[in-house]
Amino acid sequence: MFPKKASVCVFCGSRAGNRPAYAEAARATGEMLARNGWRLVYGAGDVGLMGEVARSAQAAGAETFGVIPVHLLNREVGKRDLSTFVVTETMHERKKVMFMNSDAFVVLPGGGGSLDEFFEILTWRQLGLHEKPIIFLNTEGYWDPVLAMIDRIVSEGFAEAMLAGYFTVASDVIALERALQGIPSVG
Repeated sequence: MFPKKASVCVFCGSRAGNRPAYAEAARATGEMLARNGWRLVYGAGDVGLMGEVARSAQAAGAETFGVIPVHLLNREVGKRDLSTFVVTETMHERKKVMFMNSDAFVVLPGGGGSLDEFFEILTWRQLGLHEKPIIFLNTEGYWDPVLAMIDRIVSEGFAEAMLAGYFTVASDVIALERALQGIPSVG
């Protein structure tokens, strides 16, 4: 049996955002995943940063695994030419399938959905349900307010200091690639 290649889940926006640097980082992330032989797991959309990551990963030869709930097929333009394309009934099922098929998580700029995905994965880590790496790609300081909020949560006594130790912050794709080196493959 061949060893399973590591899979990296990327949470990111279904919109491109206002700064060109966000799309550039998304494309560089897809290329970096392919260069390392890692499979991209993501929300299966072909719009916004999701589409940028997927198209660049595909163009560079990466295997792609997309998961989309049926109610977002049109809104997020389900990218059906992926290596694996999964349609779920609900958002909860989408997150579960993405989690089960990933060895690490990367959070690029995004909106409420990306925050939801990050905080669920962080909470599961805090509860001891997994030990998979979680990495913010903090392009142009996009995630600084969230990082400050997490520090506030700790300083105000709503979480132990270790909460901030459950994830890493990378300022660029080079640092992200270093943070992902040696990710253990599960399954």
